[in-house]
Amino acid sequence: MPELPEVETVRRGLVPAMDGAVIEQAEVNRPDLRWPFPDNLAARLTGVRVTALRRRSKYILADLDSGETLLIHLGMSGRMTVSGDPLGVFHHRHPAPEKHDHVVFHMANGARVTFNDPRRFGAMDLFPTGASHWLLDPLGPEPLGNAFNETYLVAALRGRNTPIKAALLDQRIIAGLGNIYVCEALHRAGINPCRKAGQLSAARAARLVPIIRDVISEAIEAGGSSLRDFRQADGELGYFQHVFKAYDREGRPCSTPECSGEIRRIVQAGRSTFYCPKCQR
Repeated sequence: MPELPEVETVRRGLVPAMDGAVIEQAEVNRPDLRWPFPDNLAARLTGVRVTALRRRSKYILADLDSGETLLIHLGMSGRMTVSGDPLGVFHHRHPAPEKHDHVVFHMANGARVTFNDPRRFGAMDLFPTGASHWLLDPLGPEPLGNAFNETYLVAALRGRNTPIKAALLDQRIIAGLGNIYVCEALHRAGINPCRKAGQLSAARAARLVPIIRDVISEAIEAGGSSLRDFRQADGELGYFQHVFKAYDREGRPCSTPECSGEIRRIVQAGRSTFYCPKCQR
């Protein structure tokens, strides 16, 4: 499933086509994705202007001048792609419609934004701008935001009996982190993913904060990681998977300087964890 860097990459790719632009026509080709669409979704989106394009955790949020916000979740196989060339950015002609083009935004500036989702685990919802939403309300601070700092993380992990990897994946503690980037951050920090979160010293817990920020920032700059379905809004692949230090490197030598270990794969809560048992303690 796309994690924060992939979703932020898509959001940035949508900005030239959608931010400040009018949705001339919204085309909704089925009644649902993971959940039923809101009533009259196409009519409520047609003719409105996108006033801001934001991201919260793994969700894209499009604020509309109708007073509503469109929430978009890519799910496991969802892709949002832009065709047309309203600002001389995309250089993509409009492609022929595909089977799984479930929602299409025909923008007044000539762009077309298509939500394609073969497995239909994605979602869209409309809610009043500024109101609470059941998917957003429980989320913790953003890893790149000011609220995520050393003091916060030390306090959030104190006394927790869950493995540190599970704690970092808990969206109530940190919003947007997923399996790939937690594995990468723990490898850089030299922390064993099985170690109990509450057993980390305050110094080691605090050291995680800049490491997590660096991993997320580098992944965004690389356009995210393309392992299966993920594509950027212009259809291109992300590149961060080419610099993985731990994730998906089972059996390969550890890249930590002066470490002679090799990356091992274990399963935690049904997810693959990649780490070096020699330098991650």
